[in-house]
Amino acid sequence: MEVRVQNIRKEFSRFPALNDVTLDIRSGELIALLGPSGSGKTTLLRLIAGLESPTDGTVYFGNEDASRKTVQQRNIGFVFQHYALFRHMTVLDNVSFGLTIRPAGRRPSKADIRKRALELLDLVQLSGLEKRYPAQLSGGQRQRVALARAMAVEPNVLLLDEPFGALDAQVRKELRRWLREIHDRTGHTTVFVTHDQDEALELADRVVVMSKGKIEQIGTPDEIYDTPNSPFVFGFIGQSNILPVRVENGQLWLEDRLIGISAQGEPDGHAQLYFRPHDVELLDGCGGCIAGVVTVTRRVAGTRHVELDIGATHAKVEIELPPEKVTSDHSRIAFRPTRWKLFRD
Repeated sequence: MEVRVQNIRKEFSRFPALNDVTLDIRSGELIALLGPSGSGKTTLLRLIAGLESPTDGTVYFGNEDASRKTVQQRNIGFVFQHYALFRHMTVLDNVSFGLTIRPAGRRPSKADIRKRALELLDLVQLSGLEKRYPAQLSGGQRQRVALARAMAVEPNVLLLDEPFGALDAQVRKELRRWLREIHDRTGHTTVFVTHDQDEALELADRVVVMSKGKIEQIGTPDEIYDTPNSPFVFGFIGQSNILPVRVENGQLWLEDRLIGISAQGEPDGHAQLYFRPHDVELLDGCGGCIAGVVTVTRRVAGTRHVELDIGATHAKVEIELPPEKVTSDHSRIAFRPTRWKLFRD
């Protein structure tokens, strides 16, 4: 099911939670709504679900205006962060619930409901646990039950609100891979909310980065990470360094020295230079580079992270080094960004 959000505005007591948001979600796509707390991502999810009504604007399911339809009329599957399972029901009854409460004319037979529920439990790798109760399951297993229950009604759209937020890091990683596999097998149009950039980049076909009630950028994980279109997106996605520079005759200056970066075509004036810690080349001295004194060094998995004091207006930057590159406090390192972007105020 294709979903289109057009010029949506949502106010709560005159507070603008969403401001003129437009988004097209393709049928069968897995979309991540990513942003910090207060960015509007959960409000947008709830508007798609029908749990909130827009102040202005329209929500379309296919070509049909669904703005005033209920959750049931939209046929939404919803997975919450805290499972929302019925504690007094078995796993099988939880998964079956959405089908058992359908009006008589649309309700499958008991045998068909049981068959559908068991098939879904097999899909989410919980076969044999149908007689257990939620309290007898781990957090990861409970979230799988919640997803099976959401899929049981064959939803037009599957919505997940911070689905792995209550789980520990290792379980989150396992469930991310598993959810992507489930999506590829079932083909549900799926929208999930997260503030975890790794989760969004690993799972989604496209990422919608939000800030202060607006969409900052929409793109594939590669587009969002490699070509961020604003200082907010560059700073929010991955790690980044920011240095105040001056553009003069197509060259970049840091205070009173050239740093060996050509910016042909850029107008003269002050700008902010953004670059990522891993997008640098190390230099053995230079006539044009950035150099600094090591203040902190730490091992992070397969790399070594080094913080440098580069002296320019008390600026500090962090770069990544190969793990075999041993540094000590107060040693001097020269480098040059290999990939970077300029933004102006």
